[in-house]
Amino acid sequence: MVGMWQREERKPSMKPKLKGRVVFFATNNVNKFNEARRILTDYDIAVGMLRVKTAEIQSDNLNEIAQTSAIDAFMRCHLPVIVEDAGLFVNALNGFPGPYAAYAYKTIGNAGLLKLMENVEDRKVTFQSVIAYYDDHEAPECFEGEAAGKITNEERRGNGKSGFGFDPIFQPAGSAKTFAEMTMEEKNGFSHRANAVRKFAEWYQKHHSQSAALPQA
Repeated sequence: MVGMWQREERKPSMKPKLKGRVVFFATNNVNKFNEARRILTDYDIAVGMLRVKTAEIQSDNLNEIAQTSAIDAFMRCHLPVIVEDAGLFVNALNGFPGPYAAYAYKTIGNAGLLKLMENVEDRKVTFQSVIAYYDDHEAPECFEGEAAGKITNEERRGNGKSGFGFDPIFQPAGSAKTFAEMTMEEKNGFSHRANAVRKFAEWYQKHHSQSAALPQA
């Protein structure tokens, strides 16, 4: 069950009954979805893309933002969902743009961030990701991922490679390539999002197996 899904709000009484390892990624970013799907497939977890606009609070805490979005997404579709929130923390800019990375990209883009970093020697940066999972059981579960690296001096893109957002100016530690110069497989070997998705997948596998082993009433 892999593909794109779009559902309207459902009343609790209409909650669908799903069996097996199936989750829905609430996002409008097909690139994020494809990267996550590639990893979840390795764990035998089916994932669908759920196009819903979720509430996104203003907060300096990625976990809080992701948890709020996961609950909101679930209340709209009543399906087991994951959401992701990510931040770009530039050392020389005191952590800017941090959790406001998406807004910074929309407003100043890669060119604007490179402008802020002109003649700056300290180019250390950290990409952080939080995956939040919610299925109406207690509080959302959060899984964190991180990728350390540096801001390049210019945008660098590969031909026909993956890459979006700040990918063309982020070079992860241990690689000579930016995220935008890598294939999806290469990027998933370094990325903050991939690390968070793997942590979720490992937890989900274990949790799902334990739930399946419980005696039925």
